[in-house]
Order: sequence, then C-alpha cells, then structure tokens
Amino acid sequence: MPDGAALRVGTLNLASGRGPDGRVLTPAALAAAVAGFDVDVLAVQEVDAGQGRSGGTDQAAVLARALGAADWRHAATLDGTPSPFRETWTAAEPALRGPDGAVPGPAYGVALLSCRPVRAWSVLGLGSGRARLPLRAPDPATGRARLWWVPDEPRVAVAACLDGLTVVATHLSFSPPTAVRQLRRLRRWAASLPGPVVVAGDLNLPGSVPARLLGATTLVRAASFPASGPRLQLDHLLALGPVTARDAGARALPVGDHRALTVTVTPG
Repeated sequence: MPDGAALRVGTLNLASGRGPDGRVLTPAALAAAVAGFDVDVLAVQEVDAGQGRSGGTDQAAVLARALGAADWRHAATLDGTPSPFRETWTAAEPALRGPDGAVPGPAYGVALLSCRPVRAWSVLGLGSGRARLPLRAPDPATGRARLWWVPDEPRVAVAACLDGLTVVATHLSFSPPTAVRQLRRLRRWAASLPGPVVVAGDLNLPGSVPARLLGATTLVRAASFPASGPRLQLDHLLALGPVTARDAGARALPVGDHRALTVTVTPG
C-alpha cells in the first residue's frame, strides 16, 4: 500500500463462530458469512483454534481464505477451552501464529487479517484483572442452569505495520477498571509504532470513553452490541495520528454477537 493510499479497516467479534441462533457455524458456513465483506484489514476477537466446541477449526485461517487475506496472525490469550473453571485453560504467552504455523492445541484469542502486504508484525501482552463476570449457563453435572462466575482471561494487542499505516487489533477486559488500564498501556505501545495508528476491536468500553482515554479520533460512531438490536457501542475504530475517514458504518453479519464496524481511511 503506497503512502497516502486508502485502506478499508474493520472489526468483528466472532463469538467463536456462533451464528444468530447460538450454534457454531461449520467452516463452510463461516466462510460464507464473511464472503463479500469489503475490508482490506480485519481485526477479529473471540477466535477459536483447535477447539472441540467449534469442530477443531482454525477460524482465523478460514476467515483469511474467505476474505483473500494472504497474511494474518492469530494471538492466543489462553490455551485450553474458555470456561468458568480455570483448570480447563491456562494463560498463553503473547506470541503470533501465521499461515505457516500449525495449531498446537485448543486455543482462543484475537486475530488480525490483511489483504495488503505487511512490513512487520508485533504483539503486546496486556495482562488480566481479578474481576469475575456473572454468567448463567447449564451445569455439566445436572444440566440445569445456574450462575457461574467467569474469571477474566489475559488480553493481547496485535499490530500490523503496513506502508503508511499501522493497524492494532485487541479485545479488552470486561472489567472497566482493567480495560482502562489495558488501554493506557496500549496507548504507550502505540506511540512506538509507525504512525498513523488505527486501533480496532471490542474494547468493552462504551461510546466516547476509549477515544478520550487514548487521545484518539473516533472513526465510527454506531451502536454495535448486541448484534440483533444494538444499544451500546463497545466496538471501536480509533485513529492516533492524521487520517481522513469516509464510508463509516456498522453491519450485522451472519456470525458473531456484535455488529461489525468498517471505515475507509487515508493516511495524512
């Protein structure tokens, strides 16, 4: 991408590939869900790799093929299967796996897919908090619904440095104090990356809060959660540095529990 060229950037919370009915899509259905989605770079959150619940699919690879993204990276936040029980997963060391990397075992995290050449990739661990999220779900022993307290998982940020622009993908904690701390750490890291920088992802912070904390420009203003009838904007595309933005919007896709956001940006 030559300096000054336009780039279509998007973000999508994949929800482990679940469709509107809550069922995990097959690889073919997952590919069809994003086919024709007009993006050059896509940040994806809640991405499964080698998970039994999603048929062992490498979801980042499936999405990349469907979008024609020749270069991509998946960063696991945990190894094992997310659940209320810590014994089912362990925190993953911040690392990147790309098109040539095999899935070593069940993992879960974020991905960044690019249809444009990437000069360099980098990853930053953002840590986790002590808060727990209440979740009503079936008890494996009885099958009856009960209240679980889900621990926060570690979070990461992935950066793709392209010609003239860097895109950072992340998914922040569900605990607002922890998400704020993670966002401030991300801001310091972004200052060391080639600018301008576009931050993309489910930041779990509403409205204008992330832009104010980052000192960034909001590129998309649209409610994104829940996908079926959005009331909150938890997903964001934010610019650090001079960019021109156009054609911003939110779109419901046949996958994920958030609406996808997209915008076309031109550096400078």
